[in-house]
Amino acid sequence: MNNPPPPRHNKPFDIELVNVTKRFGSFVANDKVSLKVPAGTFHALIGENGAGKSTLVKCIMGYHSAEEGDILVENRSVEITSPFHACQFGIGMVYQHFTLVPAMTVAENLLLSRPDMPAVINWKLELDRLRQFMKTAPFQIDLGLCASELAAGQKQKVEILKQLYLDSRFLILDEPTSVLTPVEADEVLGLVKEKVKAGDLSVLLITHKFREVFGFCDDVTVLRRGKMAGGGKVKDLSADALAAMMMGGQREAKVVAKTARQRGPAALELKNLCANKDSGVPAVDGVNLTVHEGEIVGIAGVSGNGQRELVEVIAGQRLATAGEIKVHDQAYGATRREAFEHKVFLLPEEPLRNGCVPQMSVGENIGFRSFDRPPLTRARILVNRSAIRCFARELITRFSVKTRSSETPIGDLSGGNVQRAVLARELGSGTAKVLVTANPCFGLDFAAVESIHSQITEARNRGVAVLLVSEDLDELLALADRLLVISHGQFVHETTPAQADIKAIGHHMAGH
Repeated sequence: MNNPPPPRHNKPFDIELVNVTKRFGSFVANDKVSLKVPAGTFHALIGENGAGKSTLVKCIMGYHSAEEGDILVENRSVEITSPFHACQFGIGMVYQHFTLVPAMTVAENLLLSRPDMPAVINWKLELDRLRQFMKTAPFQIDLGLCASELAAGQKQKVEILKQLYLDSRFLILDEPTSVLTPVEADEVLGLVKEKVKAGDLSVLLITHKFREVFGFCDDVTVLRRGKMAGGGKVKDLSADALAAMMMGGQREAKVVAKTARQRGPAALELKNLCANKDSGVPAVDGVNLTVHEGEIVGIAGVSGNGQRELVEVIAGQRLATAGEIKVHDQAYGATRREAFEHKVFLLPEEPLRNGCVPQMSVGENIGFRSFDRPPLTRARILVNRSAIRCFARELITRFSVKTRSSETPIGDLSGGNVQRAVLARELGSGTAKVLVTANPCFGLDFAAVESIHSQITEARNRGVAVLLVSEDLDELLALADRLLVISHGQFVHETTPAQADIKAIGHHMAGH
């Protein structure tokens, strides 16, 4: 379709979505979603992980094309076909993860963002223009600094400056404070809010944090499972009302066959554990937790509140900055030897990225945990490949892994079967004492979810201590014996599924 160049807006403008529907195969990510961001306002878009927020804004930015519905700019229906096309309208987006080139200066990164960057750069002219721009910018950053030298808060400011430098008048902010401290977050959003008040910007903010909604936003729209769940003027809404929209009503916990049993002795203990994000910002802030034999402890929380870093410390993939881990009352350093001795097993999030080698066979991946120990080795030196194949075939059958053979590359399997294969590796020996699992069913179909839930529950019934980190609240309510909520790297709420108040959980997840 021939799409003529759009008119360039030199002032804030409104965008309205009318019954926008976006599908990926049979999965409906957005189902007849409508919202309007009036010109010169600060609008929040909130919802649980997987609610469809990012998909919706990617339709605005031209990454995705909606199958149904209209996008209206200044009451005119438009088709936005790419981020470059969106930029021509004056629509810009600041992403959750930094896009700066570390080896380049702030000035070079700003210039690089321009779609009309000249082939030969007149640096004197460009630096004069950048200095003039910085005089009116809400953030002051030294143009000569290298991006790699900037703190997280400064990097996020440069990301916003890039869009202002492009003269974007409608700004989408996708979780812009996820890597910032609360002080940095308030500063960044406060200065953007001043631009909105001055009549220079319209802003659509994706966030999970009620504090940001009530502190900076005029209006709010809530998505739940791809559909509109409510919204309105922020001044007319309470935190409890937003939590109810975001989380839904009281849910019936799915019945899972758990064996009634006395809670056993402590198996996994975290004491004043601290860890940083990759950026150096604190991610886990002095958490204390005990998981007993024969129980599942669930950790609920919005993505980016320290869950990933917590699991990586326990898995030995990230160093703790303070505190200690104990397994069966002994200090635990998360080395491979200690994991084998204490029988600590891990079912990671995104196993193809973080727990498998996609190009290697299913059998080889299943054999990773014990390939260098009898009976899979001869004299602890030579790998016994026939023994690995036999071992793998037995577990493939027992855990119902659908694969052509044990020699099939594991990267060729469906997501559910990759997860089953990793479960087979981690639980197949029947010796596990501690199991740590993160979002074990993310993106899987119903049958795969039921199978994996069954395996986790059976491990718990055998006396395994299970730490289950998940962004799926229904999964936690179904499986956990105890449920904790993590926010800003700390445990802020504890309950049992039987006593769970969904609104209270949502309230704490949102950090309010």
